[in-house]
Amino acid sequence: MPVPLPCPSMRIALGSDHAGFPLKQQLARRLAESGVTVFDLGTHSDDPVDYPDFAAAVARAVGDGRADRGIVVCGSGAGACVAANKIKGIRAAVAHDTYTAHQSVEHDDVNVLCLGARVIGVALADEVVDSFIGAKFSGEDRHRRRLDKVKALEG
Repeated sequence: MPVPLPCPSMRIALGSDHAGFPLKQQLARRLAESGVTVFDLGTHSDDPVDYPDFAAAVARAVGDGRADRGIVVCGSGAGACVAANKIKGIRAAVAHDTYTAHQSVEHDDVNVLCLGARVIGVALADEVVDSFIGAKFSGEDRHRRRLDKVKALEG
């Protein structure tokens, strides 16, 4: 029986490279079973592919409003994070613990979570995703001020 997620009506863009494919598949099933709308943007096998293609697809889906948030899985999470952050309006973070997953949304309005399939196990990945999905940007003045400075860096 799936554990109810904090925001089952959320739309999540989900993608991975070949290293993240098995974890992405597990996350997709769990999210869908919990009522989350999942846009699986690939990859669809464990054949070698380039992570920037899938990180960009997820980031663009979030950026253009097709998805509320995104999750990208690669080997370490780092490469996917670098690639996703190149898309205007995206604030991606690697999180392998629940505190970072929710705090990055609450303070930094992160909209793409990056996970490393070779770093994190399935049970912890589920908890991290729950923390990310359940978090909301605080809107506090100090966080808005800092976020405005981050947005200004995009040029």
